Amino acid sequence: MAMIKGGELIAEYLIKQKVPYVFGICGHGNVGILDALHEVRDQVKLVSPRHEQCAGHMADGYFRVKHQPVATLTSTGPGSANMVMPLVTALSDSSAFLAITANVPTGQANRAPFQELYAHNQADFAQVLRPVVKRSFQPSRVDMLPLALRQAFDTMVTGRPGPVNLDVPYNVFQEEADVELPAASNVYGARRPGANQADVTAALDLLAQARQPVFFIGHGTALAEAGPEVTELQRRLGIPVITSPNGMGCVPADDPLTLGFIGRNGAYPANQAGRHADLVLCVGTRFDDRSSSTWIPGYSWNFPASKLVHVDIDPLELGRNYPPTLGVIADAKVFCAQLLAALDARADIRREAYAAWRDTIAGWQAEWEAFVRPNFAAITTPIRPEYVVGALQRVLPEDVILSLDSGVHHNWFMQFWKPQRAQSMLNSWGYSSMGFGVCSILGAQLAAPERPCVAVVGDGGFMMAPYVVATAVEYGLPCVWVVWNNFAWAAIRDLQYGLFEGRELGTAFYKGKQGPGGERYNPDFAAWARACGADGVVVTRSEDLSGAVEQAVKNRRPCVIDVHIDAEVRPPPTGTWQLPPTPFKEPVFGKPYRR
Repeated sequence: MAMIKGGELIAEYLIKQKVPYVFGICGHGNVGILDALHEVRDQVKLVSPRHEQCAGHMADGYFRVKHQPVATLTSTGPGSANMVMPLVTALSDSSAFLAITANVPTGQANRAPFQELYAHNQADFAQVLRPVVKRSFQPSRVDMLPLALRQAFDTMVTGRPGPVNLDVPYNVFQEEADVELPAASNVYGARRPGANQADVTAALDLLAQARQPVFFIGHGTALAEAGPEVTELQRRLGIPVITSPNGMGCVPADDPLTLGFIGRNGAYPANQAGRHADLVLCVGTRFDDRSSSTWIPGYSWNFPASKLVHVDIDPLELGRNYPPTLGVIADAKVFCAQLLAALDARADIRREAYAAWRDTIAGWQAEWEAFVRPNFAAITTPIRPEYVVGALQRVLPEDVILSLDSGVHHNWFMQFWKPQRAQSMLNSWGYSSMGFGVCSILGAQLAAPERPCVAVVGDGGFMMAPYVVATAVEYGLPCVWVVWNNFAWAAIRDLQYGLFEGRELGTAFYKGKQGPGGERYNPDFAAWARACGADGVVVTRSEDLSGAVEQAVKNRRPCVIDVHIDAEVRPPPTGTWQLPPTPFKEPVFGKPYRR
C-alpha cells in the first residue's frame, strides 16, 4: 500500500468501476478532488453544466439509457442543496447515480464555518438528503473511504436501484492515508431473485382460470431488461399489455395487444381492459394515483373483484394500494422467464382461451382510433397537440431517445406516443420534476452518442433550465429541444378551467400587467438558442413542423425548435384523477365499469 489522497482514491475507484463521467460544478469545497480528476481526465471526463440540478438530471438520464451509474460532484452548501430535486426524482423512479457532496472540514465542524449546517448536529448536510437517497455515507477520514465507496456502489444497484450520497469533508480530499483501493463492486445484475416454484405455479393457476387477463408493466420491467420475456409472453398467450410511462417500449408498440398507458390521460383501450380484466399480472410497477384513476373503482381497475398477481423486487410496493391475490418478490426478468419455462408443461393455458377477449379489445381499439385519429391530420394555426405528436412519430428515427418534461405535453405523449425501444422514453413520473426533460437529454446523449436525442419540453419547464443549450454547445452534444410553447403553465391552467370554473390566475404568461384576453408573452426561444451558438427555429404552422424536426436531427447540432401550440385543446380523459376534496371528473371518452 502507498500513501494516497482522499480525492485521488475516489478518482481511482471511479476508474475501477468504469465510470466514464462526473457531472459536476466547481466550488471551494471540491477543488481538492477537481485536482485529482485533472490527473485522470483521459479516463474520467468532467462535464460541467451551468447548474447543479442539471448535473443530477443528466446522471439520472444517463442511467435510464445505459443502466450504468455515473457520479455527480457538488461543493459545500448551496451547490449540494441544488441536488435535492434530481435526487428525489431519481429515487422516485428507481434511477441510480453517486452524488458526491463536499462538506466543511472536520477540524471546523460545529464551529459554524462557511456553509455548515449545524443547528441540530455538526456538518449535518447528510440529513438533508436522507429522505431522497437510498443511503448517505459520510466518511470523515481517508481510511473510511474504501469501505464507503464499495458499499455506495453496491447499494445503488442492488434490489430496487436508487441514488446514493457520499458526503465528504473537504479536507479529506487532500489528506493522505496508507490505504488500499477497494475491490470493484460486481453485484449489479449478479443477484436477480426469482420466485419460488409454488408462486410460479399459483400464478399460472390463476392465469388458467382467467378469461380476460392483462399484463401491467413498468419501470421495474425496463430496469430488469425484461422486454424480450414479456414480449414472448404477450406473443405466446395473446394477452394485452398495459404500460406505465417508464415501461413503454418494453413490448412492441405496433402490436395490437400493446395498449399503452392507463389512468386519466391513458389510452381508452388500456382503461377499458383494466376495468374489465378478471386477472391483472402486474410486473415491476406500482399503482400510483395517476395510473389507477386515484384508486376509484371502475375507472381504471376493479380490485378486489379482479384478481391481482403483483411481482416486484421491492417488497414495500406489494400491497401498498391493492392487496394482491398473490404477491411475489422477484426480479421482473427472472419471473417472466420462469413463467415461460413453466408454460410448456401447462396444457390448460392456451392462447385460444383468450380469443374472445382479444376480439373485444380490437373493438375498443377501433372505437378509440375513430375518435382521435382525424385530429392527427388537422392543419391549424396554432398547431393542435395531436399533430405535434403525430409529426414527431413520423419523422423521428426508430432509435430516437425522447426525454419528456413535466407538463401538459407529457399527458399527450403518454396517451399517444409509441416508443420503438426500451429505455427510449424518459419521464419524471414519480416526482414529476420540471427541468428533468430539459436536462436529462444531455445525459442521454452522452450515454448513446450515436443516437438522436430529442427533448419535448414545455415553455415553463424550458425557462427553468435554458442554460442547457450553452452546455450542449460547449460539449458538442447534438441534442434537440422541441419547446411546446402554449404561453402558459397549461397543465395547471387546465385544472383551473376544469375544476375551478376557469378562474385563471398565475398560470398563463402575459405581457405587462395584462390578464386573460391580453397579449400572450414568452421570450424568443429560437433567438436564445442562436445566442448560445446553437440552431434556433420558430414553427407556427403545422406544415412546417416535420421539416424543421427532420432537418434539426439531420444537422447533428444543438437546436431549439419553438413550436406554438393551441392551449385550448386538451387531452381527452379516459379515466379520472381526483385532487381531494375537489370532486373528480367523468371521462370524456368511455364510461366507468364495476365488475
